[in-house]
Amino acid sequence: MADKRVPFTLEHVEKIAAAYPTPFHLYDERGIRANARRLKAAFAWNPGFREYFAVKACPNPFLMKLLKAEGFGMDCSSLPELLLSERIGVTGESIMFTSNDTPADEFVKAKALGAVINLDDLSHIPFLEASAGLPELVCFRYNPGPLKGGNAIIGNPEQAKYGFTREQLFEGYRQLKAKGVRRFGLHTMVASNELNPQYFIDTAEILFDLAADISQAVGIAFDFINIGGGIGIPYRPEQEPVDLERVGEGVRQAYASRLIAKGHPDLKLYMECGRMVTGPYGYLVTRVRHVKKTYKTFVGLDACMANLMRPALYGAYHHITVPAKVDLPCDTVCDVTGSLCENNDKFAIDRALPALTPGDLVVIHDAGAHGHAMGFQYNGKLRSAELLLREDGSVVQIRRAETPGDYFATLDFGALAPFPV
Repeated sequence: MADKRVPFTLEHVEKIAAAYPTPFHLYDERGIRANARRLKAAFAWNPGFREYFAVKACPNPFLMKLLKAEGFGMDCSSLPELLLSERIGVTGESIMFTSNDTPADEFVKAKALGAVINLDDLSHIPFLEASAGLPELVCFRYNPGPLKGGNAIIGNPEQAKYGFTREQLFEGYRQLKAKGVRRFGLHTMVASNELNPQYFIDTAEILFDLAADISQAVGIAFDFINIGGGIGIPYRPEQEPVDLERVGEGVRQAYASRLIAKGHPDLKLYMECGRMVTGPYGYLVTRVRHVKKTYKTFVGLDACMANLMRPALYGAYHHITVPAKVDLPCDTVCDVTGSLCENNDKFAIDRALPALTPGDLVVIHDAGAHGHAMGFQYNGKLRSAELLLREDGSVVQIRRAETPGDYFATLDFGALAPFPV
């Protein structure tokens, strides 16, 4: 069972909220670092193991730099994410560039940085060659189709837009070899927020078997296999976190029996987790603005789905703590809402909480991944600040809150002049 406690006292968070108006996202440095080290330790049996943090989960350079210090690379899927990585000093093969429907200029930048380029389709080989030239190392993304079930977030592999079929992989590696590419990678990513540890072991087994078959048929050896990410987090208190040590040991056994025992030389093992790295260690801190009683009780916050859209997008559960009332009974059933002009702007529906009053601080858990990153400005909503709770208890602002000036910054009011009023 997940322990849904917050890493700060009521007095501490009230002091923070006095300095930085709510809502804001608050990240726990101690928790992130400890979690990063645990993931690395689970795969320490592979000397070349590297975790590439999925930048899309939480694209803040301060957190990226923190993870860089823990030995992580960066998994990027766009030009701005490549530029963020470059700005914090992550270049070369410390970047994995995995994208789809990729424009030529992004391949050019990825190659200039020396990133590992992970292609999504057979047709991308000539496209990359024409736009940026083929690098020494190329990776392909595999879509296992009916061999592997997906889940609700990423969809069934057969319906997903990502990756090569098995047959296309053999053809693709033959083409790369003929064109002079000498180093090869293999990758897949077929689930998101998965809590079954066996799922990741099974995925590794599929990749190891496939790599052995391709190696023998095409006459190549792989530099690395990226088994993807998708490790989930226990959003609900009754859920169990993924046993990383079990995953690491299961993958080790599969590596030995399904790859090395078939004659393939040792290779590097990669992962690209995002959610499980920062997700449990980020909190959306907000205040109750209004309490409305009509057909139901509605607790309105000063945050809205622009700050955390997962509940509205997926119907996702996020645990809620009221720091001033943790010892009071949860005897009020309510909907916890935001101020967006959309009825699905709700953080919780029919949630039992202590009786809330305007001004109460509310903490929404597990907002450290796909939280602030998925923000938007619909309805003129402004994205909130991001704060880092340091290991010594101090707090630093790592992204300021947006202002109306930011909202207007991209508008060209000069263009209004020729238009009739």
